[in-house]
Amino acid sequence: MTDFASRLIDGTRKFGPLCVGIDPHPGMIPELFGGDTPEGVRKWSQAIIEAAAGKVAVVKPQVSLFERHGPEGMAALQAAAKAARAAGLIVLMDAKRGDIGSTAEGYAQAYLAPGAPFEGDGLTVNPYMGLDTLEPYAKLAKAHGKGVIVLVRTSNPGAADFQSRIMGGAPLYVRVAEALQPLTERLMSPCGWSSLMMVIGATAPEEARAVRALAPKALFLVPGYGAQGAGAAEACSGLVNGEGGVVSASRSVTFPKAAANAGDMAGWRRAVAEAILAARDELRLAAVA
Repeated sequence: MTDFASRLIDGTRKFGPLCVGIDPHPGMIPELFGGDTPEGVRKWSQAIIEAAAGKVAVVKPQVSLFERHGPEGMAALQAAAKAARAAGLIVLMDAKRGDIGSTAEGYAQAYLAPGAPFEGDGLTVNPYMGLDTLEPYAKLAKAHGKGVIVLVRTSNPGAADFQSRIMGGAPLYVRVAEALQPLTERLMSPCGWSSLMMVIGATAPEEARAVRALAPKALFLVPGYGAQGAGAAEACSGLVNGEGGVVSASRSVTFPKAAANAGDMAGWRRAVAEAILAARDELRLAAVA
């Protein structure tokens, strides 16, 4: 298997930077699939994967929204990850894990080891307990061609509470990006990009450009486009000549208004496909503008 960065760059060169977020929000699963139940979530997520395959390179299941349904929800997550990878999609498991020692090793084994119960191509992790917490993920990434996706500057309004606090003359998120440089180099790919990915919110384009200057070879995962309010140009501000990361959209492409109003499965599939293609094409244009 090729390394994570090579797979992602190849995929985004073919389809553009859109990453479809698979986020089964409470109360939003259509009755066509059985509503907001474990079985409804399983059927809906499978249908989203079918809609995304062949249109985008990357999907991102939000673990918490499966986990809220207990064991059956986690079984739906497992099935979604397997189906997506079987369909040739790159799977970013959005779990934002962050812990120390053997606990971190357990999370890494659950999500990044070959044959893991919830195996993905990459996993989001929280570095704010220290760089040593990233080591178990880095080891598996290096050994098995996986990606480590590190929170740096997130898209939520409260991100500024801590991430933008000045620390030694620069915002904390800048210090985190600087501290990640050795790991970025350690996970460098022959494709010229690193399998170290940084989460950089689309709602802070100036900060994305600042981090890009510090981390020219790190991939970016950019949340905040679409329902969270960022436009395509803002979302692509940290990309380089149209590549170097992915832009995530979930509600805007998986719960479009036309899909909510669909009376049958054919209408739902058509509405979701149109929303994915519209977002994909908008981002492809913005990425090279």
